[in-house]
Amino acid sequence: MAGSAAPTRVLVVDDEPGITDLVSMALRYEGLSAEAVHTGAEALRSVARERPHLMVLDVMLPDLDGFEVMRRLSADLPRIPVLFLTARDELEDKLRGFTLGGDDYVTKPFRVEELIVRVRAILRRAHEIGEEPGIVRYEDLVLDEDRHEVTRAGNVVELTPTEFRLLHYLSTFSPTPRRPPRPGG
Repeated sequence: MAGSAAPTRVLVVDDEPGITDLVSMALRYEGLSAEAVHTGAEALRSVARERPHLMVLDVMLPDLDGFEVMRRLSADLPRIPVLFLTARDELEDKLRGFTLGGDDYVTKPFRVEELIVRVRAILRRAHEIGEEPGIVRYEDLVLDEDRHEVTRAGNVVELTPTEFRLLHYLSTFSPTPRRPPRPGG
């Protein structure tokens, strides 16, 4: 429905249920939608299915480590901001996380308040540069790839699937894309 915004989706990936419960609860308290998974394979499936706006990712997982998850995401899917949350605190690990495309790196033990502030900062930066998974914007036209919905100036535009694909193609490859307006401004 036009005018109602879906909550921002955050995927929390950690093999420790206590961590995923704590982080998920804190994110929900902040008005975000949080899903928790406990393995790298589950993370990859969830990202492909749900396309979260942000992932909080542990490095030490029982199957694929977080770096491998990040590498696979970078190769296969559109970019999703990632905050590494891990006990691995060596400079080499931090550099690897950032080199793979991570947006932030927080070491355990951590303060929930700081984690939330960092999550908000990443989401704010992602929104400012138009990195909303599944959303293509061009001037007042918004295409939601997940819902196959188009709005123009806030009004829903009814399109056939072929018309949607054509419009998506044209808006994605426009020579002069514009940044979306900033919230509240």
